[in-house]
Amino acid sequence: MKTAVLVLNLGSPDSPAPGKVRRYLREFLSDPRVIDINAAGRWALLNLFILPFRPRKSGEAYAKIWSPAGSPLVDHTRTFTAKLKARLPPDWDVDFAMRYGSPSMASRLEGLLAKSPERLILFPMYPQYASSSTGSTLEKAFSLLGKRWNVPSVSVVPPFFSHAGFLEACAAQGRPLLESFRPDHILFSYHGLPERQIRKSESLAGHCLQADDACCASYSWKNNFCYRAQCFETTRRLAAILGLAPSRYSIGFQSRLGRTPWIKPYTDLLVTDLAKQGKKRLLVFEPSFTADCLETLEEIAIRAQATFLEAGGERLMLVPAVNSSDAWADAAADLVSRA
Repeated sequence: MKTAVLVLNLGSPDSPAPGKVRRYLREFLSDPRVIDINAAGRWALLNLFILPFRPRKSGEAYAKIWSPAGSPLVDHTRTFTAKLKARLPPDWDVDFAMRYGSPSMASRLEGLLAKSPERLILFPMYPQYASSSTGSTLEKAFSLLGKRWNVPSVSVVPPFFSHAGFLEACAAQGRPLLESFRPDHILFSYHGLPERQIRKSESLAGHCLQADDACCASYSWKNNFCYRAQCFETTRRLAAILGLAPSRYSIGFQSRLGRTPWIKPYTDLLVTDLAKQGKKRLLVFEPSFTADCLETLEEIAIRAQATFLEAGGERLMLVPAVNSSDAWADAAADLVSRA
């Protein structure tokens, strides 16, 4: 069967220039799945409080991680896609697109569908499900497909937070650093979400975000769309693969914005607390990111490292994302084939 595969990642500005960052942020933060408040409130927040000030600050952060190849996220996704294609049947067409920014989903879908595939496989590059990432990306893809006269059979690679190959690829990135760096403690840091978005996703009303964390102690039908529960499950399985006792690691959630409650514990506070507890060497895994980006390279490797040192730590080291590693490309080929 003639098959097309579209790898989908979140996106990046075209450059760190404030104008390019502003355009990217406008598209990203106008998404009602990202800022899930009423339309008038979202417009006011974006146009009165975010876009007048944040593009320059974010542009400075992007400039610290920009490479000759451009955005690390886009570059890693491009390289990964080439490796994935090499592992799939030679007659399959494989490409990548971004939910926001470029290359756009519309242009890359058009290119793949122009070859009249009988089957299309969508591959969202988010290990854990969240409406603001996986949900938004699929909504956009389905909207574009729904406007076409001829729509091929469509399959979706599901969230792979517990997939053995993905977990082993993450572990393979960290093992050499565990041996050479010899950390006092390991932090598994995930992108955060507002608590209200977690409650919208819970399958059993009243189950999620209980004070004692019992809600995330296991993964089942009761929380099968809970992003936080999936992050905890990823951590438990990764820790088992790496042979880490519970006392050796912590879980945190980063990148929170605004005054509304976000899921806890907060990574920035954990980094400070761990240093004050006497931890000198901190190793950080980022298992919610398949490609290194602003949130890993600038927020953790630069800013969190500075916070850790100021609080008394000696060194914080970031474990690279799976990026385009051979182990991840092998696991991804398995995920696509199963889909």
